[in-house]
Amino acid sequence: MPAKRAIARQSLPDVIANDLRERILSGELAEGEIIRQEALAEEYDVSRMPVREALKQLDAEGLVLLTNNRGASVTKHSLTEIGEIFDLRVLLEVDLFRRAIPSMTSTDFARCEQILKQMEASYDANDVGRWGALNYEYHSALYAPAGRSLTNELLQRVSLQSDRYIRMHLSVMKQREPARKEHRELLRLAKVGQVDEACVLLTLHIDRTKDQLVKLVADKRASEASPTE
Repeated sequence: MPAKRAIARQSLPDVIANDLRERILSGELAEGEIIRQEALAEEYDVSRMPVREALKQLDAEGLVLLTNNRGASVTKHSLTEIGEIFDLRVLLEVDLFRRAIPSMTSTDFARCEQILKQMEASYDANDVGRWGALNYEYHSALYAPAGRSLTNELLQRVSLQSDRYIRMHLSVMKQREPARKEHRELLRLAKVGQVDEACVLLTLHIDRTKDQLVKLVADKRASEASPTE
């Protein structure tokens, strides 16, 4: 009789972390919001231990800030830090794209095209959360042929930080059409091997989002800080 094989199962802290992550990225849990472990344990109908482990995961990802007195809050980045997140994306993504384009195959192009169609469907359905996941998947597919696993690990963390701001950008500023056109053009330039032009467009694509987002967040915080009349 063959030996039993272990099947990976998602632990309770992972399940809670995944749900809390989505709540943070979607804006349901706002930046700076206090997270009370007791309340979460009651909400998820679990003990405090898996909640604590889930918060540790999110702290390591930079989405939650755990303090020495065991309190927690949703990470609130300064405007400078938000700009830095997108500057890091430029540094990492442009380098990956430049290395990837010469190695891209018809299979890579077909994969990117498939994701683009799903992204465009999410635009039309006004499914911002779905778009956010597909946006990361699309960019990852563009860069995968570079074969730079360490750089991709760094980018994954940076992208997680930027995702909630990108969702805010789409839902509040309604910037779907420019993103749709630029994503299409990035793939077209990659297909024809125009490396420099593709990298210039990618830089503009990320920088445009950064500039609009920093202004959006600054205005939002100023509005929230103003006394009500």
